[in-house]
Amino acid sequence: MSFSIAGKTAIVTGAANGVGLAIGRHFVEKGANVVFADMDEKTLCHQMGEEAEKEENVRIFSGDLRKKLTVANLLSATVDAFDRVDILVNASRQVMTTDPLDPDDTSVEELLQQNTMTALRVTQAVARRMIKQAEGQDDQSIGSIVNISSIAARRTHPDLLAYSVSSAALDQMTRSMAVAFASHGIRVNAVAFGSVMSASLKGSLKDHEEVREAIVDNTPLHRIASPGEVSDAVQYLASDAAAFVTGQIITVDGGRTLIDPAAVSAH
Repeated sequence: MSFSIAGKTAIVTGAANGVGLAIGRHFVEKGANVVFADMDEKTLCHQMGEEAEKEENVRIFSGDLRKKLTVANLLSATVDAFDRVDILVNASRQVMTTDPLDPDDTSVEELLQQNTMTALRVTQAVARRMIKQAEGQDDQSIGSIVNISSIAARRTHPDLLAYSVSSAALDQMTRSMAVAFASHGIRVNAVAFGSVMSASLKGSLKDHEEVREAIVDNTPLHRIASPGEVSDAVQYLASDAAAFVTGQIITVDGGRTLIDPAAVSAH
């Protein structure tokens, strides 16, 4: 089986910065047609506007994907540009802190809406399109959906309650959709990552060397991942090389979820 995604059409949400942007650019480099989607129009245009004008296989789309009309417009724009959609990468995600004792704290509801429900609605719309465009074909695999999750789904930090809950919900949605879509030839998987040296993390660590050291100390491979290492895992799941892989959460964290942080600090 081939790891190639050349010629396939992918939608990548949350593509204005961070991991989403890295995945989109990686896909373009590998020859895929890519629609970069994000609600941050200014950043999206700054990052990809010039390439969208010059490259035939790049398009940008801005809008709030929490709205049904925006989801429909994204799908229409993709089909208008490239006639089909083969891959969806749900990388739109937000992190915010939670006060577990505050009954007025709305972070859980907000992140479930942003990180889980948005991925669910986009997945449903794209899956329907994949099924429609495959009518009359004999292909066993007609599409791949990859959700970008986090090891926060399995690790506990009270201040990140909402992020953890929304990540765990996304993981379970991945498994449920994998079973629901299997008979249609659509595979659904996720990549859960730990700390990735994105521009935002690099900026936040600039004056907090102790935080960087804590991350490294709690990672068996003793370093922070590059965005490209997440992109490679996503490409694998999107390619025919993973044709018999569905409902899986691939962890890209350098082994961080395998150890007890308390044991590390004790040493």
